[in-house]
Amino acid sequence: MPGLCLADDAVLNGANTGWIMASTALVLFMTLPGLAMFYGGLVRTKNVLSVLMQCFAIAAMVSILWLIAGYSLAFGEGNAWVGDFSKVLMAGIGRETLSGDIPESLFMLFQMTFAIITPALIVGGFAERMRFSSMLLFSAIWLFVVYVPITHWVWGGGWLGSMGLYDFAGGTVVHITAGVAALVAAMVMGPRHGFGTASMMPHNMTMTIAGAGMLWVGWFGFNGGSALASDGNAAMAMLVTHISAATGAMTWLVREWIKFGKPSALGAVTGMVAGLGTITPASGFVGPAGALVIGLLAGAICFSATNYLKQVLKIDDSLDVFPVHGIGGILGTLLAGVFSSTSLGVFSGYGFADGIETMGGQFTVQLIGVVTTIVFTGIATFAILKLVDALLGLRVDKDQEIEGLDIVLHEERGYNEIG
Repeated sequence: MPGLCLADDAVLNGANTGWIMASTALVLFMTLPGLAMFYGGLVRTKNVLSVLMQCFAIAAMVSILWLIAGYSLAFGEGNAWVGDFSKVLMAGIGRETLSGDIPESLFMLFQMTFAIITPALIVGGFAERMRFSSMLLFSAIWLFVVYVPITHWVWGGGWLGSMGLYDFAGGTVVHITAGVAALVAAMVMGPRHGFGTASMMPHNMTMTIAGAGMLWVGWFGFNGGSALASDGNAAMAMLVTHISAATGAMTWLVREWIKFGKPSALGAVTGMVAGLGTITPASGFVGPAGALVIGLLAGAICFSATNYLKQVLKIDDSLDVFPVHGIGGILGTLLAGVFSSTSLGVFSGYGFADGIETMGGQFTVQLIGVVTTIVFTGIATFAILKLVDALLGLRVDKDQEIEGLDIVLHEERGYNEIG
């Protein structure tokens, strides 16, 4: 995603502004109701409202925090590591203030929707067992300690972007950070009671598939909007996004069919999300044939990672955030350094970053971005979880977990009996 750019002679472009307005709505639609319904259908009946509530509350809280200081610290000039406080509460930004050729208020709002969905994705790692108050505190601290600095590093004029890191729409900023944080949370909190012995099947696959469809549609704004223009780059980003999603879905479905004898709706939608997450960092830099390969690898590798994490490592990442988003983000960020090459024939992309001449050079920068994001996110998330645990306690007790978070934390049920 091109970072914030200001020019003294900039003129507002109506077409670009209209497209980013639409994209902003699409990205918010990905969280509410898309991700909320996708996750909500995957948990058990007694916890569906808790997941919906967590996504909804995160959307509200992060919006406020982004206005107060999040945007300023992510996109203020600052230094190579973090922004500054010059844009706190949108200070100095009015109706006529531009970011490039779109209103800066719109750029800020578009970025807000990314800040919303990232901690909402982490919910899947600790679903069905974290206290609501602890979730709010964790998400608020994590936004400022992890999301904001990495956003500045990559998109806000920081050191990774200056190195030439390719991350068009959030491979490092969104998917690796959310995936690693979910994995750390799952490990720190431990598995749900009954994990590996009791049935924990999704309670409503209809809801999940509907949410997945919303994610697929919304992702056109996520990746296409990250061009920050209504142009050929945005159109190609949308095309490669769709191809990777379709290929990821089919690959996962076929692998599941071969391994278990039957294809499942859950497998198809999970493969689709893996394809979407994996193409995200590469979407502005690769062509359709490259996207086909990326989607194929996403479906195959994320499928294996999901099974390995649960069946071999016995880690209860409840809704498979790390093997889908984390592994997908890592894979896509690295592959952006390969398929952006202009010398791969039909699989070619659109060239390397300024000052980088070879695939090896671009791949090295991508690897540095991936490793740095993983290490920083992992350490910071662990520290935040320990702090929240000391202050509030992370987890409900065993009896409360067995009863279900909907009644225990919200005094509500997702479904009421009739008669």
